[in-house]
Amino acid sequence: MMTRSGAARGHDILIRGGSVIIGDGRSFLERASVRIRGGEVVSVESDGGMPGDDVVVIEAQGCTTLPGIINAHAHGCAGGPSMPSGSKPFAPTEIEYFRNRHLLAGTTTLLNVCGLSLADEINAGVAASHPLDIHVATAHTLSSLAAAMAIDGKGLKARHRRATIDSQVAAGAKALGEAGGGQTLGGGAQDYRFIPAAIEAMTGIRIHPRAARSLKEAVLGRYLDGSDGTDDDRLQALIAESGLPAGFGAGAMRRLIESTVLPPVALARQGFREIAEHSARLGLPALFHSATPTAATLISLAEAFPKARIVAGHSNHPMFTPEESVRFAHKLKQRGATIEVSTLDCIETRFRNGPDNLDALVGEGLVDTLATDFAGGDWDPILSAIHRIIRKGQLSSAAAVALATGNVAKAFPQLAGDRGMIARGKRADIVVCDEHNLSRVRHVIIKGRIVVFNGAILPPTDQAFPGHFPLQAPVDRSSRPEG
Repeated sequence: MMTRSGAARGHDILIRGGSVIIGDGRSFLERASVRIRGGEVVSVESDGGMPGDDVVVIEAQGCTTLPGIINAHAHGCAGGPSMPSGSKPFAPTEIEYFRNRHLLAGTTTLLNVCGLSLADEINAGVAASHPLDIHVATAHTLSSLAAAMAIDGKGLKARHRRATIDSQVAAGAKALGEAGGGQTLGGGAQDYRFIPAAIEAMTGIRIHPRAARSLKEAVLGRYLDGSDGTDDDRLQALIAESGLPAGFGAGAMRRLIESTVLPPVALARQGFREIAEHSARLGLPALFHSATPTAATLISLAEAFPKARIVAGHSNHPMFTPEESVRFAHKLKQRGATIEVSTLDCIETRFRNGPDNLDALVGEGLVDTLATDFAGGDWDPILSAIHRIIRKGQLSSAAAVALATGNVAKAFPQLAGDRGMIARGKRADIVVCDEHNLSRVRHVIIKGRIVVFNGAILPPTDQAFPGHFPLQAPVDRSSRPEG
């Protein structure tokens, strides 16, 4: 699907023959071509687009061209301490795997929001040549660091504990956050990591994350204040249903859950206020862990710091009911917050979470941006969520794509203000997808370099304008066999 007219490196790329989604939430061109030169988009043409000399032509019949996905809420893609818990760094092989998953799913720009790593650690211990454009956020406040050390902190060294928001912004951090996390605020990471580990240490049995969530909510309630917890009889029944020994009593379970979940919570909430203050002072977007234990706090901070650029992360968090997710999102949006939803594992995988909250928020027109988060590494691709939204008829394809392109560029201008739309002068981050299912990514271009071709990541020596590809005829869907 690539032809060459002169095919010299450093010259134009022309994508032609398919439809184009601009990324502004409105514009869908049924048939158009996109011309790229020197890392930027130079034109979007409604005709076929004549190649001229020294042009690499990507024939995009049967495909849709859209801006590269901007994922402003991801984890596990940078070196240094991991997660808001300041845990040990991910292994280099894991980081490489996560980066490749994002890239092959159409992500071209990624913000790693573990929050306590340093700006100079993005490629610590891993290959620096990966084409994905990766940046970090900072949550280096006293209370956020203290919360991390209260739950784990094994990845924090003296230089991390000395770091500040200002020092990391000066070093290149593009946003603030993640303020809090499932580790420090009784969320999903407690369900899939800390609670199962504590129970296994006591009993030798590893329980399912869903069982851990049920036990946690039975003891502490969904708001971590005990308001909708349960009595000992029901808790004992849940212990049995989890496959734990009969001698494991309700009292012991209450003590285990409380001692595992609660130590960092108050510190993490104080970290929210510190990060909101910094956001208002610096004018930087700040990503916050949004869930039942923090929703009221976020609303009060949005009122107290109207200049803070609050992004309510994963507003579809599973600790909410659908009605709660909509109600809190309405209140936050009225106060100027950006409403982000995350794929988590609720689109395709559904190991722990379902799509009800995401569907409710999209259906009410409340969603501003779409990201992945981490979900214990089970996160589903952003374009899978976009395909689902389109298929369900909740949004037009142009509006759905904007949730992960143009809208993110507006919410995070320091990260992506020069990209997110296919328009003259914008950075040429481009994805070419199957027109029937945008989650099937065929080609990826980052800053004018072809980095994924026909679903394969190109070696660094072959990126940019791969001259070794043979001439190929355009795709003719009518010739494909049926069945």
